[in-house]
Amino acid sequence: MSLESLSLLLVGGGKMGGALLDGWRAMGLDPARARVVEPDPATARALSARGGVAAVPSPEHLPTDFAPEVIILAVKPQMMAKVAPDYGGMARPGTLVVSVAAGIPRASLAGWLGDRAHIVRAMPNTPAAVGRGITVACCPGLEDKSRALVQQLLEAVGEVAWVEDEGLMDAVTAVSGSGPAYVFHLAEALAEAGAKAGLPAEVAARLARVTVAGAGELLHQSPDSPATLRTNVTSPGGTTAAGLEVLMDAERGLARLLEDTVAAAARRSRELAG
Repeated sequence: MSLESLSLLLVGGGKMGGALLDGWRAMGLDPARARVVEPDPATARALSARGGVAAVPSPEHLPTDFAPEVIILAVKPQMMAKVAPDYGGMARPGTLVVSVAAGIPRASLAGWLGDRAHIVRAMPNTPAAVGRGITVACCPGLEDKSRALVQQLLEAVGEVAWVEDEGLMDAVTAVSGSGPAYVFHLAEALAEAGAKAGLPAEVAARLARVTVAGAGELLHQSPDSPATLRTNVTSPGGTTAAGLEVLMDAERGLARLLEDTVAAAARRSRELAG
């Protein structure tokens, strides 16, 4: 389906909502056929200025004849119970409702919106801001045409994967949804370690930032597995091998630490579902 003819409503114009809107505009979305509900005046003005899409502070300000084919709910999980019911009247049979709120199950959304619409649960991540995100979507039984449209909308900010078992979305949230923060902390920790090893703080910070970014780009472009890329850097008996001996320690190494990290994040995702 061409985005030029799509009628779309975006609820929430924060960082993720704004990134999606920018991507849709680049793909040909007609601003005249789209609306944004964003209560913050400054954010609403910024969205309208850069995207040309009319932004209103609440659903009551939408045109009475506005009937979106797709509703994207891009509000914080803690706000969803308050916000979602306001759009139940717009969720008609055939309407696609896509939620990008972490931890909110489809059953809860159906309770607030009614069960007439097709409700898709999606988990994007923050690299969407530069078009390099990945989003995992879930809506068992969604027909091919609707699935293709959701895929197209989410690909505006990066890659898309699908799961049929909604129970996996907690693990998805813990790995890719929260994962960028883990990588950013890696850059922080590497810079701090460099400074403790004697480097000037600003030099250590630059080395860590560019190293993490460059390694990520190499991983993105290379057909090799992460394990192969790691091996390629590691000379037997060399400096990298010495560092990896600590980092890959079975009891206190990075793999064990990340296992605990992902488990904690997945647990919190389940808690958000109530």
